[in-house]
Amino acid sequence: MSKIMHMRGFLTFCPGVSPLAACSLGLTFATVLALAPAAPATAATTATVRGEAAVPGSTRSLPLVPLSRERVPGGAPEQGLYRTGLGRFALVGVVWDDPGTELRGQVRVRTRSAVTGQWSGWQDVEAHHADHGADPDTAEGSSRRVRGGTAPLWVGDSDGVDVRVRAAGPGGGDGTGGPPGKRAGGPGASLPPGLRLELVDPGGGAGRVTGEGLPANPRGDDPPRTALDTEAALAASAANADIAAFGAAAIPELDRSATEQELTRLKGPVRGKPYIGPRPRIVTRRGWGADESLRERGFVYTKKIKAAFVHHTATGNAYTCAQAPSVIRSIYRYHVKSMGWRDLGYNFLVDKCGTLYEGRAGGVAKAVFGAHTLGFNTNTMGIAVIGTYGATKPSSAAVKAIARLTAWKLGLYGVDPSGKTYLTSGGGNLYPKGKNVRLNVISGHRDGFATECPGKRLYAKLGTARSSAAGYQGR
Repeated sequence: MSKIMHMRGFLTFCPGVSPLAACSLGLTFATVLALAPAAPATAATTATVRGEAAVPGSTRSLPLVPLSRERVPGGAPEQGLYRTGLGRFALVGVVWDDPGTELRGQVRVRTRSAVTGQWSGWQDVEAHHADHGADPDTAEGSSRRVRGGTAPLWVGDSDGVDVRVRAAGPGGGDGTGGPPGKRAGGPGASLPPGLRLELVDPGGGAGRVTGEGLPANPRGDDPPRTALDTEAALAASAANADIAAFGAAAIPELDRSATEQELTRLKGPVRGKPYIGPRPRIVTRRGWGADESLRERGFVYTKKIKAAFVHHTATGNAYTCAQAPSVIRSIYRYHVKSMGWRDLGYNFLVDKCGTLYEGRAGGVAKAVFGAHTLGFNTNTMGIAVIGTYGATKPSSAAVKAIARLTAWKLGLYGVDPSGKTYLTSGGGNLYPKGKNVRLNVISGHRDGFATECPGKRLYAKLGTARSSAAGYQGR
């Protein structure tokens, strides 16, 4: 079972920061947070606190409309939207009212570049994304704010969009005239009610990253950053204060000796040889520019970490590593504002250059309860490689990053990454609720839910990740 914990006492240890400058101040705010009631996520564009601007960004939600007023006998319903002259956005997705309703059909989009004015080719959007999410019986999963939605798609700096959503055809296909698919429709095929196009602006541009891991505007005149003196930002940084300086943009890597010393400090003396990989560098939420006002207050924890599920974000591969913070800010905003989740669903993210990023807030060394593998979020963590890896091979740097992260994080909980473990299903399309399932400690999303995620090319690399992670642990 998970439990909600606020920040009381999280800043009693703040390495590298004077107690008067940070720890005492943070503890005061943490105590306030512990007494404050939870509040729903709110929209935020640009806020100023003591002269420091929060990360700008926005989400525009536009209702789709029928593309033909005439009902063609035997034809599939189709909705869409064509708009130009929009404010800039960089990520798109489609949502609908009922999260329990599946979109059976095809979603395609093309966008107009805000830089060149040229239209892209048509791109498919992964329509089946419900398997990335909170477990059904949790407060997050049953919230009235939760919506159904496609995977988000990164399209880069754009100002025009053309989207087409077509129900599966009566012949059992996807409405495109091709062969029948696994989610075939039939006579009377329909689209979910309340279809809306989500246009996400991550804020701060999508350009370079500073040497400290902070995303920066390409023009350099308005680098995005999070204000450290808001309650939400204090809490997010305080959650990592047991292993990093308060307000750090990145948690530095450690060698094996220092990692073993840290393990003793965090978990107490270890009997026998400590099997743990050296702690890798992890860019914090402050480092990638999270707007902490978006997520719900407080953090939800599970008891331990027994396994890691590997995902791909299905956002496409047309991003540079310098744009990764912008992609993450977009996914974060899409998960919270568009899908209605309490925070970013994944516990960690990895870009194609192998950089690791903190995902859901609550502390990278802690057992944070995520929303990544429907039915198997308890006692697990979710790691998402940014991109789409059905036909594209993941980089060796990304696979290595998965191995290094799991060797360290699983090592904190005494778990062998090359082994197997038992998890109890919370319900899904592979295993009924309550079933005890034996899975690899490092599993792919598809091992817990019938889905294409993490893509067959990334899934094929999980064996390498397992053996490498065990090696990092010294096994």
